[in-house]
Amino acid sequence: MRHAGKTALLDHLVIAARTLDEGVQWCEATLGVTPGPGGLHPLMGTHNRLLKVASLAFPLSYLEIIAIDPDRRPTRTGKLHRWFDLDDPMLQLALSRGGPQLVHLVARVPNAAATVHALAHMATHIDRGHLIEASRDTPAGRLDWRITVRDDGQRLFYGALPTLIQWGAVHPVDTMPDAGLELIGLAASHPRVDSLRSALEAIGFDAMALQQGPPNLTATLNTPRGVVTLESKGH
Repeated sequence: MRHAGKTALLDHLVIAARTLDEGVQWCEATLGVTPGPGGLHPLMGTHNRLLKVASLAFPLSYLEIIAIDPDRRPTRTGKLHRWFDLDDPMLQLALSRGGPQLVHLVARVPNAAATVHALAHMATHIDRGHLIEASRDTPAGRLDWRITVRDDGQRLFYGALPTLIQWGAVHPVDTMPDAGLELIGLAASHPRVDSLRSALEAIGFDAMALQQGPPNLTATLNTPRGVVTLESKGH
């Protein structure tokens, strides 16, 4: 059942790369465009590049290419892991063998604390993680957001259950140029599709087609190279 005030909309797709340079090269070869500037995440020791993929079906959406920053250690203390499973050796092995790939999605919500609460109080008690305060300065102004990150960094459901984000006054797409890309479809398959569906309903996320099957997340885009479908292949 959808809960009032917990409607989640797609915010961005997450492309993981072994290095950011490899991510840029992948983007140019696969989507036919060079990604725009991104920024540094000192808390996580990562950095990114961004591209607008907004469409009528997915307004204010973008694509993030993210990698571990080899020049910075996370300021997050203790044995806490980076977001999006970037510390997972199996994911890093997949990236080194197969190159950058779609691994996850992030959904924006009006009240992140309430949405985390909704997942925690499902019958299956899903732990979406702690809400972390984050920010970075951009030429257009300061970006502030709250985002869910588990201590173990896990994405959950092989990346098909979105990380949750609540933006401050400014959204990054507000100042992103048109990149000639449009997200036109989003789908996922999972062996426990009913559990995934229940979790998505709890946060009010209905932008993704679901089916029973091996874990896979797919995003279909109109690009300068024609229609391109990105897949996670269960990683």
